[in-house]
Amino acid sequence: MSQTMNNIRRAEGGNTSVATKPKDFPAMLEQYKGEIARALPKHMNPDRMMRIALTSFRMTPKLADCDPRSVFAAVIQSSQLGLEVGLMGEAHLVPFGNQCQLIPGYTGLMKLARNSGLVTDIYAEAVRIKDTFSLKLGMDRSLVHEPLTAPGGFPASDEERGEIVGFYAVGVLKDGSKTFIAMSRAEVLRIRDGSKGYQAAKKYKKESIWDTDFTSMGLKTAIRRLSKWLPKSPELATALALDDNAGRQQLNVNDAIDGVFTPIPDDETGEITPVTKVEGETGKGMSLQQQWDKYDEVLAAFGKVEAENYMPREPRPQASGSAASSAAPGEKKAATKLEKLDKVVASLREATSIEALDEVYVRAEGELADAELEIALREYRKCKDAITNGGNGLFD
Repeated sequence: MSQTMNNIRRAEGGNTSVATKPKDFPAMLEQYKGEIARALPKHMNPDRMMRIALTSFRMTPKLADCDPRSVFAAVIQSSQLGLEVGLMGEAHLVPFGNQCQLIPGYTGLMKLARNSGLVTDIYAEAVRIKDTFSLKLGMDRSLVHEPLTAPGGFPASDEERGEIVGFYAVGVLKDGSKTFIAMSRAEVLRIRDGSKGYQAAKKYKKESIWDTDFTSMGLKTAIRRLSKWLPKSPELATALALDDNAGRQQLNVNDAIDGVFTPIPDDETGEITPVTKVEGETGKGMSLQQQWDKYDEVLAAFGKVEAENYMPREPRPQASGSAASSAAPGEKKAATKLEKLDKVVASLREATSIEALDEVYVRAEGELADAELEIALREYRKCKDAITNGGNGLFD
């Protein structure tokens, strides 16, 4: 992370007088534009990013009612991922109450998949009732889609092809192999009906994006399903996590600057919120040991799936020999996972190039569960920053 972004951290942390703190998002963007320009990924044009962010902000009047820091955090998070908010459809700034949410679009997810270098092509299509569609699974999988054509062999209009009956998505990997998924309209509708945003829109009798652009949402649903079977870059993994937590992201400037998003359920409400940064035993929230104690408690009571939601972002403090030998079965299992995580973290820190770093992380995807992978993702970003900036004593 560029040192210049510390100016924003200090200002947002309270080291700047109230008189000089920006009062709204446009003022915030203007005040910090120098720091933003120096900290953005090299391929991002800062002037273009800020212009597009302002345009997107002004096109959605309700964003003015949001906490400007949440809008600013969403824009920074989007830029860190390499996505443009607004008309291009790569990502969207969406108001939820007084908080801005960053919602990746399906074109943004495809862009991140391609940018990883692990996927050479990815696309999704809608199948209409008068098209010819054939799906074969098993040992010899195949997918054939022939859209209805008009005279002369050109594609027929959507009206001529009829209503949508399903969607599919295809990914082509670096080694030339292909994978695909297909989803019926009924399956997509079930996912729509389970969407928090759609449920809220129906509750308050408002139109949702599912109502205004069903095709795009269906394509996005197919791309998301396909992404589960693709090798994921840290950026794509973060974008999918953001999309999973639409409406409850609670984005903050610090995490956006770090380019990370790690949600866990709140102990009391069950709502998913970002992990509290703990500065030793006297910091806000639980200490690291307390976080691990909570994890062990949930593991013993509810099992692995629920416990992974409580996995701390930092490795477990090393226990003494006697304590380790008398650990409960759940703790021993956690220790085994911790050993794998420790090896991944060590390999990440030993990497001397971005390519080597990416290779370690891709291998980790097959070895670690989601919760441990989030910790590895955070470490990956630290190591990437250290390599990009020529090393600055990050691990000294």
